[in-house]
Amino acid sequence: MTFGLFIPSSYGNNNTPVLFWLSGLTCDDTNFPTKAGSKAFEAAENQGIAIVMPDTSPRNDESIPDVDSYDMGIGAGFYVNATEAPYNKHYHMYDYIAKELPTLIENEFNIGKNGLKSISGHSMGGHGALTIAIKEGNSSWTSVSALAPICNPTLSAWGKKAFHAYLGSHDAGRPHDATCLLLNEKEPLFDNILVDQGTADEFLQELKPEAIVEAAKKSGQAIELNLREGFDHSYHFVAAFIASHVDFHGERLARKKISLENTVGKSITCKAMVARAPKEPLTVETITVDPPKAYEVRVKVIANALCHTDIYTLDGHDPEGLFPCILGHEAGCIVESIGEGVTSVKPGDHVIPCYTPQCHDCMFCKSPKTNLCPKIRATQGQGLMPDGTVRFRDSEGKPIYHFMGCSTMSEYTVLAEISCAKVNEKARLDEVCLLGCGVSTGLGAVWNTCKVEAGSSVAVFGLGAVGLAVIQGAKIAGASKIIAVDVNPGKFPAAINLGATDTVDSSKLDKPVQKHIAGDLTEWGVDYSFDCTGITDVMRAALECSHRGWGTSCVIGVAASGHEISTRPFQLVTGRTWKGTAFGGFKSRTDVPMLVNKTLDGELPIAHYITHRFEGVEKTNNAIEALHGGDCLRAVVKY
Repeated sequence: MTFGLFIPSSYGNNNTPVLFWLSGLTCDDTNFPTKAGSKAFEAAENQGIAIVMPDTSPRNDESIPDVDSYDMGIGAGFYVNATEAPYNKHYHMYDYIAKELPTLIENEFNIGKNGLKSISGHSMGGHGALTIAIKEGNSSWTSVSALAPICNPTLSAWGKKAFHAYLGSHDAGRPHDATCLLLNEKEPLFDNILVDQGTADEFLQELKPEAIVEAAKKSGQAIELNLREGFDHSYHFVAAFIASHVDFHGERLARKKISLENTVGKSITCKAMVARAPKEPLTVETITVDPPKAYEVRVKVIANALCHTDIYTLDGHDPEGLFPCILGHEAGCIVESIGEGVTSVKPGDHVIPCYTPQCHDCMFCKSPKTNLCPKIRATQGQGLMPDGTVRFRDSEGKPIYHFMGCSTMSEYTVLAEISCAKVNEKARLDEVCLLGCGVSTGLGAVWNTCKVEAGSSVAVFGLGAVGLAVIQGAKIAGASKIIAVDVNPGKFPAAINLGATDTVDSSKLDKPVQKHIAGDLTEWGVDYSFDCTGITDVMRAALECSHRGWGTSCVIGVAASGHEISTRPFQLVTGRTWKGTAFGGFKSRTDVPMLVNKTLDGELPIAHYITHRFEGVEKTNNAIEALHGGDCLRAVVKY
């Protein structure tokens, strides 16, 4: 027997999780990597999991029986242990997949130990994945999914033929029929079973997906059956949806891996990037992260996106910047443990840390006018947890300050419960981490702070990730004219792709940019303008290009300490409004999950903001270099 093996770049860390992929009739170990591997392997790399791809039957031996049929013998092992001659000598596919191959993978590659393995497959392989997982249970397999599986093979022509030949009768196949197995279960085995099925599948009558859905109802087993309109039984169908299956398993394997570490109530030793002093590179250090106290949550950071606010503090511009500290505040995390009194999240939940908390109880949280919850503001500004202490210690036992209530440049961190936005587990944490700050801020400035109406005119100053998010938000809101302003014309194509109708390189003008916008590009100025630079002169220009009588200008960028804004009072007397926004006015725990769901529904694409990716927390300095390079919107570091 042969098998293929994909190993992610994170291999070498303790016990890599694994997904076993079982192919269908006529396939060998090469079909899947050839026809669907690119998308599967990319998803597996992002999830940090291996994929094992075994052959579907014994081959390449003269003593192995073959028949002139695509659905029997070679290429059609049906994932059972044959008891009937001539197949009983070689066709022990069930034991091979359920026992022998996992043991080999564990011992030879240190992959999939302690049940850190999941299983999936297509067609006959989907049948094998379902039956093996149901028979062996959740102590052996973390999760199971299938694409176009043979769900009720004892009532299928394929199954009847195989079970009669391999086992002596088709009734002998009942212990290998996922529908029959689920009818005998008294309680759920898995949190969910994912099944995708094409509606144009020419073999739909043989596959019988409705049978397993009905059987699952008896035990309360959740099954997510996705009927994919127009898709057939081919590998084109598999390639179209394999990434979502890999993500499905990756998320569950990550949760199980955390639970196996048995760190609840104990201090955790991990790697972190520590900012020892302003204007100095971050240092890779082994730190200790203490358990969460009451109303606190300890999380494993899966991915962190670098934000300019981190650099602002590292460069010494932040008046609240304290050193040594652990920076980072745009992250996707999985809850490792919770402190006393925590009720809104539990271990295994996916969360996005939010530097703007939401307690739900204060007058600010209860008001629709603001999102500025002050519940933990005092201690957060001092680099402390709400009880006035820290949860980080260096190798000498000395305290390390927190940052913005997040500190996500560490493999583990501790958050206040009210700073945790619980999000849909289907979302990729290395993408939706962007919603923890910059992208949300830009979108919210348009939708919440200024409430831009359809048909409005907009000017956006500064085309980093926040500025581009403003453009994207304005386009979604229906703005008819969107002027993108920057001194780097290399940023204009991205702005145009997101909806900008005009571009202005302000460094090339022979007049102030506000006079060019309010005079050349428009008669009286734009209805709404947004500063995304943090430069006070640009803030003034943004205000002064807004429309006489009703123009509104929103300050988003954070200026360096001690800088002040100014304009002639007449600008305000003549009807302009100057306002600012923090986190785009979004109430974090309520609104961030909504934004994540919009990304899943395809309403709010955000992957285009990620221009650079790095692996390992120790690569954070590389991400900082990329951000300084001028062509980086967001650099995501996956831990």
